[in-house]
Amino acid sequence: MRWQFGRHTSHLQKQDMPARRLVAAAQAGTTVTHLIRDRDSKFTRAFDAVFEAEDIEIVTTDVRVPRMNSIMERWVQTCRHELLDRTLIWNQAHLLHALGEFEAFYNQHRPHRTLHSAAPLRPDPEPITEPDRLHRLDGHRRDRLGGVLHEYAHAA
Repeated sequence: MRWQFGRHTSHLQKQDMPARRLVAAAQAGTTVTHLIRDRDSKFTRAFDAVFEAEDIEIVTTDVRVPRMNSIMERWVQTCRHELLDRTLIWNQAHLLHALGEFEAFYNQHRPHRTLHSAAPLRPDPEPITEPDRLHRLDGHRRDRLGGVLHEYAHAA
């Protein structure tokens, strides 16, 4: 989850926001174990105390290490381009559903260039060694999230 504080956000709102986000995460059935944040002064001791009370480890990014958060930034960018730019989100429940579908799609089906077109949580398919099978390839498409995401698989 990403928090953005504006100029007009009060000190009490900043302290209350983490608690509300933890309750929302618990209601969604997720478990939060780590909070990765930068060293910005907007994160006060009171902010950190909310997470420490729930036994959530706070990890701060190192000073002058811009690549430390690059993996998460890449995931957020991918999520924005492939899902959020193409979807009109109605409410928080809809957002949580869409993000859950995208997370499953991203980890179980979407090809990743760094993994040589494999998905992180899916085993590599068996290579096709028979030349005749190459001419009989048949695929099925499964639409997710009303057609925003497409999964392709070989027919059995």
